[in-house]
Amino acid sequence: MASLSLRHIYKKYPGGVTAVSDFNLEIKDKEFLVLVGPSGCGKSTTLRMIAGLEEISEGELFIGDRLVNDVAPKDRKIAMVFQNYALYPHMSVFENMAFGLKLSKVPKETIKKKVEEAARVLDITHLLDRKPKALSGGQKQRVALGRAIVRDPQVFLLDEPLSNLDAKLRATMRTELTKLHNRVETTFVYVTHDQVEAMTMATRIVVMKDGLIQQVDTPQTLYDKPVNIFVAGFIGTPQMNFLNGELVKKDDGVYFVYEGNELKLPAEKAEAEELQEYIGKEVVAGLRPECIHDDAAYMEANCQGATLETDVDVTELMGAEIYLYLRVGEEGKLTARVSSRSTTRAGEKITIGFDMERMHIFDKDTERCIIH
Repeated sequence: MASLSLRHIYKKYPGGVTAVSDFNLEIKDKEFLVLVGPSGCGKSTTLRMIAGLEEISEGELFIGDRLVNDVAPKDRKIAMVFQNYALYPHMSVFENMAFGLKLSKVPKETIKKKVEEAARVLDITHLLDRKPKALSGGQKQRVALGRAIVRDPQVFLLDEPLSNLDAKLRATMRTELTKLHNRVETTFVYVTHDQVEAMTMATRIVVMKDGLIQQVDTPQTLYDKPVNIFVAGFIGTPQMNFLNGELVKKDDGVYFVYEGNELKLPAEKAEAEELQEYIGKEVVAGLRPECIHDDAAYMEANCQGATLETDVDVTELMGAEIYLYLRVGEEGKLTARVSSRSTTRAGEKITIGFDMERMHIFDKDTERCIIH
């Protein structure tokens, strides 16, 4: 088992392109760390540098206490699972899983024992004699994982391993990967652009943009306390609502003025020291869809001073909940996540209430969060 230490890592390509900038991170032993971000943000490049498949331009990479910048991939005691599984089509499942061990001159009896144990853990014992073309996507994924497990790696590296699976199978494999991590007790570093995968599996998430780390934290902290607009918008489905408005001070408190509506901030937020220099200025407010309500009884009890009129453009029944797509004034657009018992219909004009306790306020210029 091993921890990982990435110290001031850069990846620079010829022509002045910098894919990863000043990447600093300590990954704990047995942690399930997920790198997440949009395409081209540098997450896969970072993973490939850990694997030794990309050279590090600057910085130091330690696996455990060993500096591995110049260590060959096969000597790093890591195993990588690729997006396309990379199985040999002419080999059986057993042969695919055993291939790396054979190259390392492991005795046949040991290979057999390791492959059968990994197959049992992954529930693919009945597939050991099949060729890859006879397997489903989910079965191929398990074989690729099995090939990694038999090597007893110190670190598992997984590069978007579920992206080729259908939605139902992805959900099943998320659970299987989490159980596998708990079983093998090894460090996992996982790359995905799917924030649902990140939120459900990770012990910590690294959010990346343009080669830079934006925030590193637990899934719940990222959701509740994003450091900037990018993280706030990237984490969460449907994404956070962003409202452009102005902070105005009156005798009875501080208001956020949005599309002509005055929404009163809770006293704790209004009196926050960080907010005082923004009074009278334009800011961006962030509010999760579940913090917007259409239930009259709830609004009367909890949303005093923070209600407004909206037009309902579209409603989407999701089974356990309904998404409301709302229009405020000429420019304002909001998404609300409400109870499936809601009677709101498209084309109606309704009053909605904001849970102002959970409103985030961001600096309009720097996009950094001022208060949560």
